[in-house]
Amino acid sequence: MLAATVPSYGGPDVIRVIEVPEPVPGHQEVLVRVRAAGLNRAEVMQREGKYPAPPGGDNTRLGLEFAGEVAALGPGTTEWKVGDRVMGLVTDGSQAQYVAVHERMLARVPDNLSDVEAGAVPEAFITAHDALFTIGGLRPGTNVLIHAIGSGVSTAALQLSVAAGARVFGTARTARKLELAKSLGLSVAIDVTATPAFDEEVKGHAAQGVELVIDYVGVPYFDRNLRALAPEGRLVLVGSLGGQRGEVNMALALSRRLRIEGTTMRARPFERRCAAIQAFAREVVPLLERGVVRPIVDRTFPLERIADAHRTMEGNTNFGKIVLEIP
Repeated sequence: MLAATVPSYGGPDVIRVIEVPEPVPGHQEVLVRVRAAGLNRAEVMQREGKYPAPPGGDNTRLGLEFAGEVAALGPGTTEWKVGDRVMGLVTDGSQAQYVAVHERMLARVPDNLSDVEAGAVPEAFITAHDALFTIGGLRPGTNVLIHAIGSGVSTAALQLSVAAGARVFGTARTARKLELAKSLGLSVAIDVTATPAFDEEVKGHAAQGVELVIDYVGVPYFDRNLRALAPEGRLVLVGSLGGQRGEVNMALALSRRLRIEGTTMRARPFERRCAAIQAFAREVVPLLERGVVRPIVDRTFPLERIADAHRTMEGNTNFGKIVLEIP
């Protein structure tokens, strides 16, 4: 089968789409014929040598999410049958024609989603749902600040927040992304290029601050995130694109009784990953099926042009997901 690999670290040109052995599903595993796979910042960082796979993973194989149909069943499987349309997460190797995955790491694809749309769902919506509700405790009427509002995870988080009755503040570096986000329900748009002090802008619309912040940037936003939070608010760190080391204003965190929690899906223990996926299957898949929320696909690339897909992501112009179509 064909698979995207990185035999050495570097720029997009190091990626090779080559023939590798087709995986054989083990106990309680399903073999999936992959039709589409979303591209994520994590894979760009893995290609650069900055985001290693967890223990037991393969740093040379790219891909964390996928959509396709069940091609074969390993021994002991009970949840799926051959031909079922499924989507899910793996620690590596989904940007390939086939992937073997535990049956509990899968969710069904609603009939109203195409393969490409389904390929844009898992990483974005599972991560967003987990950060907002399981960790962040989002409730109707909550004020939530979501950074980098044009990313795949952020467009998912925006829609899920609106569907839950929250008021969403969002930041981006371009007016275009903010305008597109308004069409998805964004209430307060903050251009951080024009207004770097986003915490002050937040306080202008919510005097006490927001109850929840979802952040992918990290160090450059950390202090202002604390200032933007209301007393007993929660900061959920989903990424650290802007850096990983900096100073913490302990006085703010202590005096306002703030909660700060970091999360990553890839490195979680197996049972916790399964729990996040099953919560998504119960609570988000029905919303996708009814069209309450939808995957936002910016553009697609065939697998053989995966290097171009990486360059596009590095250009940071996409609104929503970049998806690879698997031949």
